[in-house]
Amino acid sequence: MINSTRKISLWSAVGIGVGAMIGAGIFALMGEAGAIAGKAVYISFILAGILAAISGYSLAKLGARYPAAGGIVEYVVKSFGVNIFSGGISVMLYLATIISLALLAKAFGSYSIALLNMKGSLLYTNIFALSIMVLLGIVQYFGIKKVVKFQNVAIIITIIILVIFATTGLITMKPELMATALYPSSNKILFSIAITFFSYEGFRIITNTAEDIVNPGKNLMRAIFISIAITMVIYTALAIAIFGNLEVDKVIEAKEFALAEAAKPIFGIVGFTIISIAALFAISSSINAVLYAATNISFQMAKDGHLPIFFAKTIGNTRQGLLITVLITVLLIIFLNLLQIAAVGSITVLFIHSVTHLGHLKIIRQTKASKFWVATALLATLAVIVLFLIYSIKDSFTILYLFIGILALSFLIELVIRFITHRKVDKGSKGISGEIFS
Repeated sequence: MINSTRKISLWSAVGIGVGAMIGAGIFALMGEAGAIAGKAVYISFILAGILAAISGYSLAKLGARYPAAGGIVEYVVKSFGVNIFSGGISVMLYLATIISLALLAKAFGSYSIALLNMKGSLLYTNIFALSIMVLLGIVQYFGIKKVVKFQNVAIIITIIILVIFATTGLITMKPELMATALYPSSNKILFSIAITFFSYEGFRIITNTAEDIVNPGKNLMRAIFISIAITMVIYTALAIAIFGNLEVDKVIEAKEFALAEAAKPIFGIVGFTIISIAALFAISSSINAVLYAATNISFQMAKDGHLPIFFAKTIGNTRQGLLITVLITVLLIIFLNLLQIAAVGSITVLFIHSVTHLGHLKIIRQTKASKFWVATALLATLAVIVLFLIYSIKDSFTILYLFIGILALSFLIELVIRFITHRKVDKGSKGISGEIFS
């Protein structure tokens, strides 16, 4: 983020990636994915991990060629130029990132009141959600070294707890509960990939470290692959441990508390408490990583003219984009119900991934990536979107309408900023002319 506070090592980048994935994934999505894939949800996590790795290959190649704090924002600009399309996509990514932050903060609040037996209080949920956002905003205000230090401590504690739980769960599991006869149809497993893939979505956060990471040409791809591999092993082991100790109905009933509920038969109420605490560490770790990415995204967008220039100005050891991002997230936490937006948020991010892979094919000679794997990443991401929409519209078209709304809002914001700043873009432009909110 700020050169004076560089650098991020390979394993610190891995920690950021794993932290972003685990917090938003296994704790929040196991129940939802289990409701579709049942006992076979571990297969869904494996397949989704493979898809994430393929997508990660494309992003890593782009990051190695164009190491910039903005990550995907920078790649879209390099592929399509600085224009209304790249601007709209950039705004969409920033909005999706803020939505993710608000969702994670809400989840932190929910786990907090459950742990303290204060269920049913929206006020206390929001108080805990706001507290974690402000706390982590302060941590990042003091610079990237504080981000890395917090991230490393949080993810180590989380992984230790989850590994102990998964190992014990695998030892005590009842094999008959995992009999293949209990598996759902293959179609349901494929539908569930749309959800389990989102649990890996945090790996893209690693691309936002490209400007800070040591030797990005080698370490960016290594960090992405290692973090996905670690996360896949943890997800798979936990899925087997959970469904090997609980009936599907119990997991679905527990929803986001599926891990804590699965700990009860093994460790009792103490296990429930420990896993709940692990959830708080994991979610806070995820918020930390996503907030770091959001700051870099807003910085890159300000440089490219898609946000006011004050987003890029330095304050303390970070940039003003951090404070603005925290403020917007706080407003979302207070005023919005984000249950349905969670689903549309995943669709939005997947759409941005597909656009990024499509753009990569345009400049693939510059990145020297494999055309086969980049094309596979594009097709796989589009397939996940289609599967998710097929599953969601069976009950309601709301998610589809919300996605279209976010798409329209993103381009509207881009057009308004262009109108206010009188910013003009040359044909095929790699830069902009005119002042940007200066």
